[in-house]
Amino acid sequence: MSYQYQDGAAGVLPAAAEPDIYRKVTWRLIPFFCACYLAAYLDRINVGLAKLQMLDDLHFSETIYGLGAGLFFVGYILFEVPSNLVLQKVGARLWIARIMVTWGLLSGATMFVNTPTQFYVLRFSTCCASCWARPRPASCPACCCT
Repeated sequence: MSYQYQDGAAGVLPAAAEPDIYRKVTWRLIPFFCACYLAAYLDRINVGLAKLQMLDDLHFSETIYGLGAGLFFVGYILFEVPSNLVLQKVGARLWIARIMVTWGLLSGATMFVNTPTQFYVLRFSTCCASCWARPRPASCPACCCT
């Protein structure tokens, strides 16, 4: 494993240091990714729990709810590969931060839904903002994490 020193010199990292690096990276990244996946899970089950209220309070039919829930996955089909390409271009730190902020704002905007059209647009937009959350390297072999 090669290493770039702060003064610009390249060197080889001692084999004894590798476990420490992996441990440090694991403890920094795994909690963050777990929080992201928890947010994705809550977003997906939230609309299922809200269905009961939507049917009664907003007078949505099962068809309206089903179409809105289905539109969520149309965005995955359309925007997952382009999202991975942008991720590769701009970097993970900036792209994941943008996605989480946009996703949070759109998920919070769900409380303002009054019509089926608003529900459809919001669910589709939420999906487009969060399509990174379930990366599937098989869907884009040329651009997956290398």
